[in-house]
Amino acid sequence: MTSPVTPRTEAEDILREIGSRDDADIDLAAGALALAALDRPGVAFARYRDHIDRLADDVGEALSDGGGLVAALNRVLLGEHGYHGDMLTYDDIQNANLMRVIDRKKGLPVALGILYLHAARAHGFAADGLNFPGHFMIRTGEDGARLIIDPFNEGIERTAADLRELLKATAGLDAELAPAHYEAVGNRDILIRLQNNIKARHERAGRAKDALRVVDGMLLFAPDMMALWREAGVIHARLGNLGAAIAAFETIVERADSDAARHDAASIVQKLKSRLN
Repeated sequence: MTSPVTPRTEAEDILREIGSRDDADIDLAAGALALAALDRPGVAFARYRDHIDRLADDVGEALSDGGGLVAALNRVLLGEHGYHGDMLTYDDIQNANLMRVIDRKKGLPVALGILYLHAARAHGFAADGLNFPGHFMIRTGEDGARLIIDPFNEGIERTAADLRELLKATAGLDAELAPAHYEAVGNRDILIRLQNNIKARHERAGRAKDALRVVDGMLLFAPDMMALWREAGVIHARLGNLGAAIAAFETIVERADSDAARHDAASIVQKLKSRLN
């Protein structure tokens, strides 16, 4: 008989398994739930997975009634289940924990986007997150058309004019749309983006140990991302954990794919070791 709760070690095992997968084979919703479980190890995991599967089933029923994918997604997630973007308490850290998003039926764009992506992909539709700065968007394809929708703002379709306005609001009036803003991002990068929201909030509040815990969680499913090892090393050094900081930068020395990155990390290792003497 399985445990009704997900111990932290089980969530870590799920994330490590994701870390060994090719990006296309990552179960995005399962990864997001495992990350949420790291912060809530005593909370039942299965019921959240059941809820996400129910969302997909409900979207399937809506699709059978006609009207297309976007209409089905919005009807189910917004209309039947009451999900919406949290505009009033946007910076609440709960908005990036998928368990709490499901509990509260509100969250950040990327958290809501994961629910949209899972429900769309469950029925064989092409659906991707976009490399759009500051505000997570998803792109879906049906009947030969590709639509960009905003899961945070009632699942509305976004035009190029909308995207240009949003970009200028977040990146400055001189910012202009570029092809890179329409590029799909991988599943691993979506999970990174989800967790970066939590890490940033901890950092702004001066909670370095909590920020480090988030980085450690990201390293479970993205062990080859050298930028994360660097972040871990920097935070460890700031906290006075010099041995752990050295180990993080030595990982970069051993595994980075550029001479410049290896040389920079080796230099930092020497400086940290000098502080041990």
